[in-house]
Amino acid sequence: MIYLSGRIVDDNTIGVMLSYNANHLTYDRFVDYSKGKKYDWAMDNGCFSQPNKYSDAGFINHLTNINDHSALFAVAPDVLGDNVGTKIRSIPMLRKIRELGYKAAYVIQDGEKVNTVCWDELDCIFVGGTTQYKLSQDAENIVKEAKNKDKWVHMGRVNTWTRFKNAKYMGCDSADGNCIAFAPDINTKLVLSWLNNLEQQPFLGLQQ
Repeated sequence: MIYLSGRIVDDNTIGVMLSYNANHLTYDRFVDYSKGKKYDWAMDNGCFSQPNKYSDAGFINHLTNINDHSALFAVAPDVLGDNVGTKIRSIPMLRKIRELGYKAAYVIQDGEKVNTVCWDELDCIFVGGTTQYKLSQDAENIVKEAKNKDKWVHMGRVNTWTRFKNAKYMGCDSADGNCIAFAPDINTKLVLSWLNNLEQQPFLGLQQ
């Protein structure tokens, strides 16, 4: 499984989650820092972390200017805890993201079920929502169906070994978190230990 950090580190085992409206790590700086190394990366929209800086037009323009389709996915905007609002907001953007040649990620939010996902509109399921929803049977069922349909699956806000292990147990291909940004020297080693431990730990079910 791939871990994406909001901060680039020397070890390219750890990938990078960029954000359209973030100031700490732009795409240009990422490319400059990553010269000579191949990093896995994805593009978030930042609509939750900095809503005042987000616009659909701005995000599409940003992706157009980057024009780098090596990204694992680009995330359509969502509405926290609201699957209906997310669908209304995301569907038009999923189509635009795909038209640009990127793989489009749809964020599942509380209330989403397998039969409510618009499967033909997306390339990636991004497991979002509240902690309760992330660990719910509905979320696990969606992940399972996504893998049956050969879709990429990503989980957001993964900052502990337990959550990382849960994401792997559910079947996620990647996860992201901000723990490295707060204590890079310590937490880079921590995340690397998670990656090393994945194959050594039994998966006994989801844990809180």
